[in-house]
Amino acid sequence: MADLDALRSRWTRALEGARSPGGGPDPVPYADDLLKRWREPQRHYHTLTHLTAVLDHIDVLDEYAADPDVVRLAAWFHDAVYLPERSENEERSARLAERALPEAGVADAKTAEAARLVRLTVTHDPADDDRDGQVLCDADLAILAASPSAYAAYAAGVREEYHFVPNDAFREGRAAVLRQLLALPRLFRTPYGAEHWEATARYNVTSELEMLSP
Repeated sequence: MADLDALRSRWTRALEGARSPGGGPDPVPYADDLLKRWREPQRHYHTLTHLTAVLDHIDVLDEYAADPDVVRLAAWFHDAVYLPERSENEERSARLAERALPEAGVADAKTAEAARLVRLTVTHDPADDDRDGQVLCDADLAILAASPSAYAAYAAGVREEYHFVPNDAFREGRAAVLRQLLALPRLFRTPYGAEHWEATARYNVTSELEMLSP
C-alpha cells in the first residue's frame, strides 16, 4: 500500500523546488488530483507503486540531472493519463502538465521542460547531452532490471492492463515492444544505470521475449 502522505510530501518538495519566486497555491490539491489518477481501476502496473519506484530511482540518479525537481515533476505526470486502449497517453499526460504546472506556480520554461520529458517516455531514447531525459528514462525503465519475481509481477501487471487484447495479438505486440527496447544501443544512459541495471535488464527482457515466442 502506497503511503499517500509521504507521496504528498514528495510532490510538495519537488513543486516548491521548481516554482518561480513568490511560490503559488497550496500544492496538496494538485497532489491529490494526481494521486487519484494513479489509483484508477484500469491500472495494474502503472500504479502508485510504479510512481513511487520511479521517484525512488530518481533519488538514486539525481546527481546526473540538470534540474532534479523538474524531473520529479515529470515523473508525477508521465503516466498521469493512462488508458491502455489509447495510444496517446504520453501526449495527453504532457498536456495535463502544461495546464497544471503554470497554475501551480511553475515558470513557463520549467513547465515546458517537464512536458518535454513526459513526451520522451514514448521512446525512452534521450540524446547524449539530455541529462534530465536520461534520468527520467532510466528511472522509468529500472523495473526491467528488477529481480526475477518483481519482473514477473511487472509483466503480469502489463498483461492484466491489456486484458481486452487476445493472447496472440498481445504476444505479438509485447514482443515488438521488447525488440524495440533491445535494439536501443543502451537501455540506460546514466553511468549508474549502465553499471548497475543494463546487464540484468537485457537478460530479463530477452528471457521474456523468448517466453513469448511460439
